[in-house]
Amino acid sequence: MSAAPLLEVRDLRVHYGAIEALRGVSLEVAAGEVVALIGANGAGKSTTLRAISRMIRATAGSVRLDGEELLRLPPHRLVARGLAHAPEGRGIFLDLSVGENLALGAWLRRDRAGVAADRARMHDLFPILAERRDQPAGTLSGGEQQMLAVARALMSRPRLLLLDEPSLGLAPQVVERIFGVLREVNRAGVALLLVEQNAHQALRLAHRALVLETGEVAMRGTGPELLASPEVRRAYLGE
Repeated sequence: MSAAPLLEVRDLRVHYGAIEALRGVSLEVAAGEVVALIGANGAGKSTTLRAISRMIRATAGSVRLDGEELLRLPPHRLVARGLAHAPEGRGIFLDLSVGENLALGAWLRRDRAGVAADRARMHDLFPILAERRDQPAGTLSGGEQQMLAVARALMSRPRLLLLDEPSLGLAPQVVERIFGVLREVNRAGVALLLVEQNAHQALRLAHRALVLETGEVAMRGTGPELLASPEVRRAYLGE
């Protein structure tokens, strides 16, 4: 991990009308690090990711990637800076084929050989996508669509990948597969900022984690520290 953070978020605030959804969230993600955000529904986890990726407008604060302020940039410029976002609900193009969805993930790239190599790597990571490359994405199961969403985001060769609820509604064996791939992707050098309701899986994967409560950071620590915390175990691990 580098000394300077890859992503630096300071005092991030977001309003939905009169409601303040984020109340000064600050966090950092180092190059090659996994940081998890856990918390109850409505705590502000997804809002944090959407504000970072400019899907929604922050009302105050700073978001810097490698020192460059992102809140001044339009959302479509962020991919070229090395940031990708696999949002909650997958966001894939259901009428396009699996292969076309992957191609769109590499839309800004001009290294044809590299794109072909990354497509082959996605097929290695998610073999079902190779089998179904010509099928419309809308015919895939929920787990397969989630694999496609992650693979499409990775096709942009991000330095930082934002992931919002990658295990939501999936069978346990599919969850294990996706988290296994995320470990492999992280070992290859991609930093991850992960929002995940499955707190046990998230904390096992994370180097560091934050607990959000009503739009504020309530706790911080390493993944193992929060896994061992009685408060976290009682509130989020059902123990």
